[in-house]
Amino acid sequence: MAEASPTMVVSQDHHVQIAHNFLQTVLGDYHPRDFAVEFWDGSIWAAETDSPLFTVVLKHPGALRRMFLPPNELTLGEAYIFGDFAIRGSLHDVMRLADFLLDQQDWHLGRQLSAAWSLLRLPRALPVAPQRRAELGGEQHSITRDRQAVRYHYDVSNEFYSLFLDERMVYSCAYFADVEESLDAAQARKLDYICRKLRLQPGDRLLDIGCGWGALVMHAAREYGAFAHGITLSERQVELAKERIAAAGLGDRCRVEILDYREVADEGGYDKLVSVGMVEHVGSKALPVYFEQAWRLLRPGGLFLNHGIATLQGQEPRMPSFTLKYVFPDGELLPINRMLRFAEVAGFEVRDVESLREHYSLTLKHWVQRLQANRERALELVDPVTYRIWELYMSGARHIFDVQTNNIYQALLLKADDHRSHLPLTRDDWYAQGP
Repeated sequence: MAEASPTMVVSQDHHVQIAHNFLQTVLGDYHPRDFAVEFWDGSIWAAETDSPLFTVVLKHPGALRRMFLPPNELTLGEAYIFGDFAIRGSLHDVMRLADFLLDQQDWHLGRQLSAAWSLLRLPRALPVAPQRRAELGGEQHSITRDRQAVRYHYDVSNEFYSLFLDERMVYSCAYFADVEESLDAAQARKLDYICRKLRLQPGDRLLDIGCGWGALVMHAAREYGAFAHGITLSERQVELAKERIAAAGLGDRCRVEILDYREVADEGGYDKLVSVGMVEHVGSKALPVYFEQAWRLLRPGGLFLNHGIATLQGQEPRMPSFTLKYVFPDGELLPINRMLRFAEVAGFEVRDVESLREHYSLTLKHWVQRLQANRERALELVDPVTYRIWELYMSGARHIFDVQTNNIYQALLLKADDHRSHLPLTRDDWYAQGP
């Protein structure tokens, strides 16, 4: 009797054989197959490599049907968060496989029919819980709907976020001196780098649009003597930010409040503006208003640092999107050239644009590792589905920055004073250590 190949599946379960046939069909061009598959009965489809990067663990006979009917990002994501399959190993390593599975648009008809026939012979899985998806009401990017979107994402719990963020709770891309630097140090470096780019001076009035838990306004007030005003739509962020400002004795120099950027009425009242990780929530429809409002709020000679994620020109998001349904409802990414065009139409001069793509990959790596290291405490604060949503979205986001599907930029914009910039001729002061 011939010996079984190490990549064969030996099982008496009829559904295992069907599932194996399906996987052989869809993975026919995936070489080398550097992962293993474990079926619900314990049988294994071994990797083609000596040391598999990870193992896909199918939990029940209907798992593949849930994952691939229909085959899109949302069904794969839901199958993971609702526990139809698990990953033994790093989720980051799985993302190459996910890209391959979601890009199979050019199969010939026979291959499509073969794959579909295998799936339909597998049992149906229990239905998902669609109420977990974000369901927003009202006109997209209206003030009312934007409040719903922000609260859906940010009001999970402050303690949950503290499990994976740095000590200052900065929920945006850090700025690393090298790959070995700690997250706490890299986030402190980022806060100071922003203040130096803005060339903050004692007495400057600073507005932070989307201030989160107040780390930047506190740093600007304490280290640079600025009068810093932060706004956010999250009640929980404001509660904690106020506590931290009071504890630091900075109440006379900085404040935070619940306010939409369109509701700020202090026209010409700020020397500097900053927005870190907020422009992704604005949407292309509202971006002209966003930059026009920034222009109105700045004094002549003022600077606006806009820090946000951008997608590649011509890169269309996969639909239906897991991230839009479970993480950032109404989020919208645009190419950097379109964002800068909106800024220029509003009157700004673009003074500098810097990519931080590698820095965001490192940041996300830290966040995922910290979340996983605090898994037990996280599951005391949120249910397993919520935990897996954050684990999956941050692992996927890291991969997207790694493969250059998305980028992240800091754009420094100037409201010129009668055509004068009042800026130094070089950037030397940006790279000084400290204020």
